[in-house]
Amino acid sequence: MQDSIGIPACFSSGDSDHGGVTRSGQSVFMSVYRTKMADHCRLITITWCKNLLLHGLSVSVEGPQGETHYTCKVELKPWYFWRKHGSKRFIVDGKAVDVFWDLKAAKFNGETEPTSEYYVAVVCDEEVVLLLGDLKNEAYKRTGCRPALIDPILVSKREHIFGKKKFCTRAKFHEKGRCHEISIECKNRGSGGGSTKNNGDLANGVQPEMEIRIDGHLAIHVKHLQWKFRGNESIHLNKMRVEVYWDVHDWLFSPGLKHALFIFKPIISSPSVSSSSPPLSSSSSTSLSTHTASSGSVEGISGASEFCLFLYAWKVE
Repeated sequence: MQDSIGIPACFSSGDSDHGGVTRSGQSVFMSVYRTKMADHCRLITITWCKNLLLHGLSVSVEGPQGETHYTCKVELKPWYFWRKHGSKRFIVDGKAVDVFWDLKAAKFNGETEPTSEYYVAVVCDEEVVLLLGDLKNEAYKRTGCRPALIDPILVSKREHIFGKKKFCTRAKFHEKGRCHEISIECKNRGSGGGSTKNNGDLANGVQPEMEIRIDGHLAIHVKHLQWKFRGNESIHLNKMRVEVYWDVHDWLFSPGLKHALFIFKPIISSPSVSSSSPPLSSSSSTSLSTHTASSGSVEGISGASEFCLFLYAWKVE
């Protein structure tokens, strides 16, 4: 499973949204929604980017053929206070699209994406086709537009995180579910811990392992990671099953700043599943096809929801 995505650069006049690896200290959080806008079903991508200098917000609208019509960028530099509240307009297929945002009192709580006291609204044909944040009444009042007749669908979330041997994030596996703590750790067995660095460690008999924990509980433990660097297992969170796929090949065998890819695919269990089943368990692992990672979807799973969480874990030596 190879993935060619680079780290999206934080937004400035000379940066592109998907440039190469330009900074190793920034976090990127991307949410993709499907909705109807300008007479077509389209994807809207909301990207939050954070580094030592600024917070960046980007809103991208995709055309019916997959091309990007426009990207609205907002830089939240400390000395640009006025940009924390504003709007921008662009044209998609001859129709005006307005993006409104209010981040004056947004609370980030150390996260890349704000957690409360904000809104971001996308408006077309006098409808709010996408509304994020908890200040919904303020958003409708400011835009003067009605809610869309069709609710947007969250298709995927993609997050870029950095670390030496442990990677932590928080995520929801269902839009109405609670937030879960996810931690991924790669360590060497019998070598006093630490991260796996290169092929030399493997040649010296180091046995790399990987642990994935959900809310502090051990969900997946992969031994002999040098042989099982690609695979998947199922875990259970109450009545929901989550398929977890991983590819850590570049962590083990490629020098320099490389990322591992983790995919979390929730599957809603049927009501007949017993509620007394263990809250967290795992099944045997199988290999993950290259097609699954490159296409950004996991197909052929009965009862699978449309949503996928993609974690790009960049190992910093």
